[in-house]
Amino acid sequence: MPATRTLATREAADLIELTRSLAVNELSPKAAEAEADETFPREVFRMLGRAGLLGLPYPEEYGGGGQPYEVYLQVLEEVAAVWSSVAVGISVHALSCFGLAAYGTAEQKEKWLPGMLGGELLGAYCLSEPHAGSDPAAMRTRAVRDGDHYVLNGAKAWTTHGGYADFYTVMARTSDDRSHGISCFLVQADTPGLAADPPERKMGLTGSATATMHLDDVRVPVGHRLGEEGQGLRVALAGLDSGRLGIAAVATGLAQGAFDLALRYAQEREAFGKPIIEHQGLAFVLADMGAAIESARATTLSAARLKDQGLPFTREASIAKLVATDNAMRVTTDAVQVLGGYGYTRDFPVERYMREAKVMQIFEGTNQIQRMVISRALSRPAKGTITVLSEN
Repeated sequence: MPATRTLATREAADLIELTRSLAVNELSPKAAEAEADETFPREVFRMLGRAGLLGLPYPEEYGGGGQPYEVYLQVLEEVAAVWSSVAVGISVHALSCFGLAAYGTAEQKEKWLPGMLGGELLGAYCLSEPHAGSDPAAMRTRAVRDGDHYVLNGAKAWTTHGGYADFYTVMARTSDDRSHGISCFLVQADTPGLAADPPERKMGLTGSATATMHLDDVRVPVGHRLGEEGQGLRVALAGLDSGRLGIAAVATGLAQGAFDLALRYAQEREAFGKPIIEHQGLAFVLADMGAAIESARATTLSAARLKDQGLPFTREASIAKLVATDNAMRVTTDAVQVLGGYGYTRDFPVERYMREAKVMQIFEGTNQIQRMVISRALSRPAKGTITVLSEN
């Protein structure tokens, strides 16, 4: 049973319908084979870009879709219900565009953003390092000023689209100041000295390339720095708030896809003379799965509405990421259980959904990090805010 959605405009409803059509007709036939072969679906991203789905939350004046985050996240859900690797890729691409869109100069935006949002170019985001995953302030990748260039040296781990992206948003240290010593750079893929290791061999999301990127004397023009020198950690953390909402939406869509398959199976499979959904023990499992998905969706969209109104949403983004990804792990595990022995085979995609759900609890900040963010927010004195959206 596809998600029931309430959308503010006909344009948004048409966008969801377009996404569902593409998911069913274009993505679904390709997903299982690409995941089994560990093939990166570069042409799929070009197709989605031409359909306008790679730049949805960014301004139309620069080639984006001009859609509120509340709508963009529901598009991610629809894609993730069919193919999570692609949905994660859309989210990462949006994150890779954030530094330029939010902190770039007008000249930088006019020069690069239309190409990045238009669909032909695919982005990657380089923040984590082998020794500095959850603690970005501990990064060691350096950018040393040399005339009208910076020279970058270091390694960036867990780079989604590593080796396939057309541009990389890279965080690098420009001074030893822990909080204000990091800067953000836009690095083109063909820049000499930038190279990717072979893709990681992962448990899930095998259709998504993840690699360590090496920067060996990579020369980047000063004009490719996004924001001021030393502003990079602020750029990174602000981008992660939005990125966590993206992963929450992907996890919710993944759970929805697993639930839909398990529900159909339970309606069709018979045991003891009746469909197994009519056995209370299994019906209650399915009920809990449906409730978990609805709660994840509501939590995620609530945080998105705060972002769309320009209100603080850091704590709410962490709550959404925590709730949605934990629920996705639980729902996909239950989906395997509903299918019994068949769920453990590759003849049905629920075993893949379960493997894919695990990483949702890890990237964009582990769920232990989300609990830390939430608890820190709770320790600060605050009062609830009431925002009036309409005087009607």
